[in-house]
Formats: sequence, structure tokens, C-alpha cells
Amino acid sequence: MKAPLSWIRELADLPADVTAEDLAARLTALGLKLEALERPGHDITGPLVVGRVLSVEPEPQKNGKTINWCSVDVGDANGTGEPQGIVCGAHNFGVGDLVVVVLPGGVLPGGFEISARKTYGHLSAGMICSTRELGLGDDHDGILVLAPDAGEPGEDVFELLGLREEVIELEINPDRAYALSLRGVAREAALAHGVAFHDPARREVPPADDAGHPVVVDDPVGCPVFVARTVSGFDPTAPTPDWMVRRLALLGQRSISLAVDVTNYVMFELGRPIHGYDADKLTGAIGVRRARAGERLTTLDGTVRTLSPEDLVVTDDSGLIGLGGVMGGESTEMSATTTRVLVESAHWDAPSMFRTGRRHKLTSEAGKRNERGVDPEICEAAADRVVTLLAELGGGTVDPGVTVVGTPPERRSVSIPLDLPARVTGMDIASDTTIANLRAVGCEVDAGPDALTAVLPSWRPDLSDPFDLVEEVARVVGYEDVPSVLPTAPSGRGLTPAQSLRRRVGRTLAGDGYVEVLTFPFVGEADLDRLGLQADDPRRTALRLANPLSHEQPLMTTTLLPGLLGTLARNVGRGNGDVALFEVAPVTLPREGAGAPILGVDRRPTEQEWAELTGAVPDQPLHLALALAGDRERAGWWGEGRPASWADAIQTARVVATALGLELEARSASLAPWHPGRCAELLVDGVVVGHAGELHPRVCRDLGVPPRTAVAELDLDALLSRAVPPRAPEFSTYPVAKEDVALVAPVALPVAELAATLREGAGPLCESVRLFDVYTGAQVPEGSRSLAFALRLRAPDRTLTEQDTSAAREAAVELAVQRHGVERRA
Repeated sequence: MKAPLSWIRELADLPADVTAEDLAARLTALGLKLEALERPGHDITGPLVVGRVLSVEPEPQKNGKTINWCSVDVGDANGTGEPQGIVCGAHNFGVGDLVVVVLPGGVLPGGFEISARKTYGHLSAGMICSTRELGLGDDHDGILVLAPDAGEPGEDVFELLGLREEVIELEINPDRAYALSLRGVAREAALAHGVAFHDPARREVPPADDAGHPVVVDDPVGCPVFVARTVSGFDPTAPTPDWMVRRLALLGQRSISLAVDVTNYVMFELGRPIHGYDADKLTGAIGVRRARAGERLTTLDGTVRTLSPEDLVVTDDSGLIGLGGVMGGESTEMSATTTRVLVESAHWDAPSMFRTGRRHKLTSEAGKRNERGVDPEICEAAADRVVTLLAELGGGTVDPGVTVVGTPPERRSVSIPLDLPARVTGMDIASDTTIANLRAVGCEVDAGPDALTAVLPSWRPDLSDPFDLVEEVARVVGYEDVPSVLPTAPSGRGLTPAQSLRRRVGRTLAGDGYVEVLTFPFVGEADLDRLGLQADDPRRTALRLANPLSHEQPLMTTTLLPGLLGTLARNVGRGNGDVALFEVAPVTLPREGAGAPILGVDRRPTEQEWAELTGAVPDQPLHLALALAGDRERAGWWGEGRPASWADAIQTARVVATALGLELEARSASLAPWHPGRCAELLVDGVVVGHAGELHPRVCRDLGVPPRTAVAELDLDALLSRAVPPRAPEFSTYPVAKEDVALVAPVALPVAELAATLREGAGPLCESVRLFDVYTGAQVPEGSRSLAFALRLRAPDRTLTEQDTSAAREAAVELAVQRHGVERRA
């Protein structure tokens, strides 16, 4: 919302020394955040004066263009008193008109310097200006012609055109709709400085009668108040006065015609949207009702709209003539021949306006105000202001009839204890201050010894409960006075065990070279298709959002992989080829059964209702997902690098489990989106906690990630619930004994399973088992491979003898032979 400072001063008795910066700071403190400070024309310098056109001589040029060689009286502004010769290409002015002239030495917006120069065979000493050249608007079709009484030739036009005006642009929150008007901004300005406010809506209006245009409202909930006034004998060719054009321009509005400009002007002044009809195009009484299914209306923008039964419409005997509170209809539009104007000033139901605007994708200044809630008590004043201006400026006559249908809703009242603002804010707010501040914001206050009852102002639909009044008192007192008090931290409290474990996991992954990312928890069916999930995959059973941020992703994700792999693809696409990412976040797993009951907020739920609510909440287990692409170890002077592989994903999962005091078991599996031959099922204590391995080539292609990208996803809640408290490691001071064994095993036998058997057979002396070589060749049977393991043996209380190590090695090999049918390789 833009508000010229001079206009604010007309409505609030601000001190003369208050600058735009001062006022903007005070308004921001009251909750109207400053967006920008504008000074139109601040970059214009030099002589800019009123000129009277003395002669215009058209001169056709060879290029087909006709220019005008003009003689312009600029008084003594040029230092000689002689007329100024100026070449002008516009044709919308004539002899005797007053225009704006910038003389040589002046500078227009954008650093455009004006000098006397020869052009089209003449020495043009200056320029006759258009509104766009002055920075006052976008009109460049012709020059700016001033009113006949605008001033004398040679007079400065900076003040005349408002080129030294200051405009405050404010960011208005949706709940502060009253501030989308000069009335509202000026009220806040008066409140900020404790000065008098002159309400432009406070005016004497004629009483309602039966002589006005008939109006029938069939939906008083959707339209509680409808006021209609008529102006006859209006001159549609009457120009909009310069002062109104300038003010509309400062508000960012383009002048259209006098009738339209007046309705816009009053809307910005009072905050009440107004609509004008060509009264001669109306047939019969005006009606207000809900649309019928399938009805169609051509609105002012020329669009044919199919209406919903929820839309409020305005009708006459010919049918639909407007979309109530949003946009008028084309059939009754005011035009260049309109001589009778019917003015509509109606109050509309805000939620209906919001839904209609979104349904038809219509946004306008009027809709922006109607959907947020407008003062319902100023309909008559707004209509009277419009018809008065139309009559004064357009030469018309205000018809005596005044139609008023309905009454404004009663003002609401709220009771609060007198000390509530002090208790909530922590500030020392006396009872008298509370009462005075509530009256200052427009409440009618009836105070008792311990409590007060405030009748809320009609222009503040956002106020509804005691704490809204507390906020009003606090913002007037000043949020800067809220004391800064740090709460005393209770001793013996810190991170919960679960929080500590989660941080341990994050630190472990960061130390292993991974970077944490956060992604949106939303997916679509296409995302699951790209993962290669089958139709019966449980991960396709997802919770659907009623109002998703994107219609392409309406589901809550059941796996972290879509978002994580999308982030990986984005990094790779921007040149970051070696990537290791992880994410810790919940997934959403819907439960079968009915949804949650919709309960009121006036009471605590019963035990049964609470059980139904909690029973309907989907499971949200915490997952850990990681992804690697590119080089895991980079090449350099130290040697060759190594690309990331499925083994790195599995090893990272083992590292995470080890950090939690757990031992992870891996065995071969097949699950989308992993490669069927390079996917491991991860288990802890025989329970599956996740999967890791290499992505399927088709998935890599569809997701745009590098081939052979490795990923893992773990149920972190399952790991955390089994985590073992950290213990200091036990070290043996005795030397380690090294034994190597080579076994010929079937290719289908998982290495991890064979290693576990060797560890079990070696007994308690076995410290570790590590695969260090895999061989296939002429000496190994078809369908088999030679696996070489390094066994590390150690006793905590003695040095192992050769007999000890040999016995452990032989026991390990014997168990492997018995259990898996492997053969020992010499």
C-alpha cells in the first residue's frame, strides 16, 4: 500500500517536523512494515516551468512523420521573457494550452540532460514533457496538458505536479486490511504520534428512502449491506482533475476516465471498494444471490466465466451483470457514452470473496480488500463520497433516492482482566494505559475495578479474543519496551538420549565425508515411477495432501530417496561431480482406517476422541538416506583415485551402526530401486533395518544421476531403539596373531555369511575377519571363486602359541566346510 505523506497529513495532524523516514519507522513499530520510500521527481533538476502554447506549426517530414514547431511563453524563466521555440512530436495539444516545459540545463529522470540543439531544421530550446518523461506515469502517447487555471507561464511546476512528494510504501499483513487505505494508514499515523485523526468516512449522509433504484438481496449472509446511489446528467467527456490524476499516480494507478478514477480514488481513500454501472443499461431491480450451477458471465476483462453455486452474483431482469465484490459484468460497463451512473457500495462476505477470487484466478485491488474484510459501517459514506465527486467534477446531479438494503453486523465485544497485558508481555502496563490504548485504536471501553469490556471497532475484523487486545495494547506501548529476560536453565537437563544418538550419527557421517541436506517431504506418482517401484510396492501407499504446494507432488513421501537423489542430480548438473550426501528425516506411513475426527476448539477432547485422533496420525519413523557419486577417493600426486561403489554405501551403513554400538549384517537381496545383483539387505539382530547398494541403470537414467550411483536407506528409529550405550574399548597388550585362509566357495554364497561362519568357528580368540582377495580362473571350478580371508587372533591375558592359532584356524575352516560345503584351497 502506497501512501503519500501530504495525503496522510490531511487526515492526521502530524507535527510539521515529522519526515517520511520518521513516520515510516513509527508505523513499522506499530506493525505496518516499511517496504520502500519513494520520492517521484527527486532526480529532476533545473528549470521545469509552466508554458503557454502561442503557436503550433505542423511540418511534414520526408520520413512520413509530422512534427510541430511551437512557440511557447515561459515567462521570465528563460531570462529573456521572449517566447521559447521548441520542436514537439506530439499532437494532443493546441494554441492556448498550458504545458510543462523543461528548459535547457534541466535534467529529467534517468539522467536525461536537456540542451538547446538543432533538429528538423530548427533550434529547439527545451522540451514539452509527457507524464512518462516526468516519471509520473506510463502515458507516452502525448504530452501532459495542464488545467487552464494551473498557473501562469514561467511558474515552477514541482509543487504543482507533486514532484517533491514523499510516498511511503507499506507491506500490509492480511489481517490488517484496514491499512489498505489512506484512512487506515492515517489513523495509525495519528496513533503513532498521539495527534488528532480526521476520519474521511465521517460525513452526513441522506437517509434511506424508497425513491432509489430497487435492490433485492436474497443472500444477506453473503451481502449484509447494499447501498445504491445514482448520478444523472454526468458528462462522460469531463477530464479527471490534475490533483486526482497525480494522487492516483502516486498510488501506482493509471488514470482511465473520470467515473472510474473517482471510484478508485474513494477506494484508496476509505478502503471501501466501489462499483459503477451504466444506469441506462440496467433493466429492473438489482438482485444479489448465489450463482446457479452452469451459469456463465462475461466479466469486464472480456472473459466468459462458468460460475459455481458458491459465487455471489449481481443480477437484473436481463440476467447476470456482475460477480459480486470481485468484478463487474461487461453488459453494464460504464463507457464513453454513460450519462447516468449507478454507484454500488456493498459489503461482501470475506471468505466468499477469497474463494471466488481463487476459483476464477481473479486478483484486483477491490478483491484484495473485500477478501480480507472491509469496514461494513461506511457503505453509505463511501457511496455519498463517490456521487458527490461525480456531480462536482462531471457536471451531473445526484438523484434524491437512496437505497440501503440490510444493516451492518453488530460490533463484537471482548472482556479481559485489566492486568492481562502486563502479565502476558512482562511490561509494567498500568490499567489506565490499557484503557487509553484500547480507546486509541478505536475500541469503546467499559472498565470495571478488575476487568474491562471492549466493543471492537468495525474496521478491525482481525480482533476476536482477549489476546488480540493484549497485542493492541503492547504495540501501542512499544515492543521495544518488552524486557529481555533469559529463563533460568534447570540443572541436569540437556539433550535426550535420542537427540544425542542422532547427533552422533550426523557427526559420524560428516566425519566420513558426507554433507547433510534437507529436502521437501513431498512426492508424486511420477517420482515413484522413476524409482521403478512396482504397483504393489508398499512404498506406493502414501498419504495424499488435501491442499498440496504442488499438484505434481501431492503425496507425503514414504522414502527419502526421491528428494535426496534430486539434490544429487542438481549438484552434478551444476558441475559438482564428486558428491556424498545424507539426509535424516521422517517418512510418512499412513494407517488403514478412518481419518481423524474434526473437533471444535471450545473444549478438551475426551479420552475416546483423543484416542481416535492419535490412532489416525500416520506412523512417521525416522529414516537415514545417503547417496554417493563420482570419486570416493580423488586422484593426485599421491596416486590414482577410486570411484564410489555399492561397497561404500554398505560400509557407510556399517560405520553408522558401529557408532551406535551395533553390528550390521549384510546379505544379498533384490529391491527397487537398487540393481538386482548389487543390493544388500541390512540387518541388526536378524531384523531388516534397511538396504544399500548400487542404483539400477534405468533409475539412474530416469533420475538424471551418474551411472553406478550408490545409495542406502536405513530405518534410523530401528537402529536408535537398539543402540548400545558407548563403552570404553578394551585393549589387549599382547601381540596379534595373523592367520590367512583361502576357500573355494560357490559364487552364490554371500561373502558376509561365510565371514560370519569363520568368525564363529574361530571362537573368542578371533578379533576380526577380513576378505582381502577374490580370485576366479583356471584353477577354480566353474561357478565358484576363491575367497582369501585374513584372520586376526588375540588373547586378552597371554601371548598365543602356534598351537592356539592353528586350532582356531582349523576350527574356523572346519565349520565353514560343514555349513557351506566349501573347499580349502592350498
